[in-house]
Amino acid sequence: MEQKYEKMKQRVEAELSCSAHDMEHVLRVTDMCLYLAQGESVDLDVLKSAALLHDIARVKEDEDKFRETDHALLGAKMAEEILKELCYPEEKRERIKHCIAAHRFRSSCTPQTREAQILFDADKLDVLGAVGVGRSFMVAGKYNERVYVDTPLDAYLRENAVGGTRLGRIKDFRKHAPNIEFETKFKHIPDVLYTAKARKIAKERIDFMENFFEQLRKETGEMRIMTSIH
Repeated sequence: MEQKYEKMKQRVEAELSCSAHDMEHVLRVTDMCLYLAQGESVDLDVLKSAALLHDIARVKEDEDKFRETDHALLGAKMAEEILKELCYPEEKRERIKHCIAAHRFRSSCTPQTREAQILFDADKLDVLGAVGVGRSFMVAGKYNERVYVDTPLDAYLRENAVGGTRLGRIKDFRKHAPNIEFETKFKHIPDVLYTAKARKIAKERIDFMENFFEQLRKETGEMRIMTSIH
């Protein structure tokens, strides 16, 4: 079994090139899945396989200039080939593919099994806390976002979100920033998590992020005041 997991890791690592969605992210999510699964009635092979493969199509989505690729759905298709090569039976392949297809935050496919729910939760937790802050700024650098945006959220959404809603697609990343991502997406994550363990961890990590972005707001505001004085 461990040999199969190593082969999965090698296939996934060959596909990943984004620092925010790298092999370290995959392994953190896998470890979190195993922690959240403690005391649960789940198939650990299904869960671990899905966790290792869940972001295999992430780079393909990022490179799609037309924004038509859903890495969760494409990832499930790519996983099918790998799982066949590793001689996974069809029933188990389908369960793993469902976990992958349903792990995305904005998705038409919702987690129907406990394994899929645990993977969803583990993946969401990795955008929270100190790791979440670090990953947010990795993404911000990639898309030339700002360090901090002090525009009121309602005004920002009207101007820069499709449909004017917090889940609307971002129109111009140069007007976006990690603190806006936190307000529109990350702080609402506990409301959509499936496991009590994950909700507890999420609350602790969100408290940290609230404090971080408040400090960032103060520091950026102080710089504006100091500049205006001089």
